[in-house]
Amino acid sequence: MSLKIERKALPEDHPSLGPTYNNIALVYNNMGDYSKAFEFYEKSHKILEKALPPNHPDLATSYNNIGLVYNTMGDYSKALEFYEKALKIREKALPSNHPDLATSYNNIGAVYNNMGDYSKALEFYEKAHKIREKALPPNHPDLAISYGNIGQVYHNMGNYSKALSFLEKALTIQQKTLPPSHPHIKETIRRINNVKK
Repeated sequence: MSLKIERKALPEDHPSLGPTYNNIALVYNNMGDYSKAFEFYEKSHKILEKALPPNHPDLATSYNNIGLVYNTMGDYSKALEFYEKALKIREKALPSNHPDLATSYNNIGAVYNNMGDYSKALEFYEKAHKIREKALPPNHPDLAISYGNIGQVYHNMGNYSKALSFLEKALTIQQKTLPPSHPHIKETIRRINNVKK
């Protein structure tokens, strides 16, 4: 409904349509309709490219969203390409301890992890974690995600004692900040049990 009204009132490439297209893309992505997600992320991105300077953080978010779709589809080289574009903008536009930089490092780490390049994954996950440690309170759920990601990489590398240490740190934070039945807690417990096998 909102899009129909905006399309009648505004030209096709009006900057106000960018966030609407982005939100529609997110819904399609969550539904698993990646071609539709791409279509709307591309529309949003083209509008942002016209309306914003080349190093604007919103362009980085747009690149990140496109990278997310590629990563979900398993096209890791394309995901890496778009995540790196987002990172370059964020490194220029944001302070070195900004949480969005941690998001970029984390996403790149996830792609390397999916590709089986665990040393590169660990490098980027640790960069994300350092920012989160400085920028967030000690029991923030994003820190638990960092600990969990690092723990999983150590598990993948066969370093089970380090894996267990990081996964237990993740679980401790999750148990303090999330309801007991939360899926993140269940996933971390599953990972810990896998390490102990």
